[in-house]
Amino acid sequence: MEMSPKEYQEYVKRVSPKSPLGKDVVLAFVVGGAICVLGQLIQNGWAAAGLGKTDAGTATSCTLVLLSALLTGLNLYNKIARFGGAGTLVPITGFANAVVSPAIDYKSEGWSSTL
Repeated sequence: MEMSPKEYQEYVKRVSPKSPLGKDVVLAFVVGGAICVLGQLIQNGWAAAGLGKTDAGTATSCTLVLLSALLTGLNLYNKIARFGGAGTLVPITGFANAVVSPAIDYKSEGWSSTL
């Protein structure tokens, strides 16, 4: 059966699952916003502990990287990412997840081959 490009595009539209765009946007906004609020709370905590503005910002970045790496190691970051989608790509936490995930995969592959 041969189809023209136009017929093929219509076929793809018909059989492709519909993306819940509105829901995805709202969840990404809520999860990304929650990560940012958490970061602000952490920064306020470091400032209340006596750190200056610059030092509190540095400590906040380090804390968010540590939390993201910990959640990735516990396989919780992936669950949050499946729920919140692009909202988990807030730069610092997304970067930490992107660095830690391959390291965990490599370690688990290396570990199982030595047993």
